[in-house]
Amino acid sequence: MSEAQARTESQSRTQSPARRLSLNTDGQRHTLINAAAVYAVAAGAVSLTIGMINTAHVAGSVLGVTGFLVGMVAQMMSVTRPERIVIVLGIVLSFVGMGLALAHGGFG
Repeated sequence: MSEAQARTESQSRTQSPARRLSLNTDGQRHTLINAAAVYAVAAGAVSLTIGMINTAHVAGSVLGVTGFLVGMVAQMMSVTRPERIVIVLGIVLSFVGMGLALAHGGFG
C-alpha cells in the first residue's frame, strides 16, 4: 500500500459521520412530539418512583395520568419508529406508576 492510499484511507475514517442518537430518522424535526416523548418518559419514571411511597400517592397519580395521556396523544402523532419506542416506554412507565400510586391511595 502506498503512502497516498494510506493517507486517503485514514482521512476517510476520520471524516465518516458519527452515528448519533436521534428520534428524527426521517430527516425532519418533530420538536413537539420529541418533547412529549421526553415528558412521558420523565413523568413515568418519577410516577413509578413516587408511586412506591405511601405518603406521595397524589403526586404519583397525577404524574402517572398526565404522562399516560401525553404519551397516548404523542403516539397517535408520532412519525418515526424511534419516537414510538421512546413513547411506548413512557406510556408503560406512566401506567405502572399510576397503578402503584392508585393502589396506595390514589387522588384522595
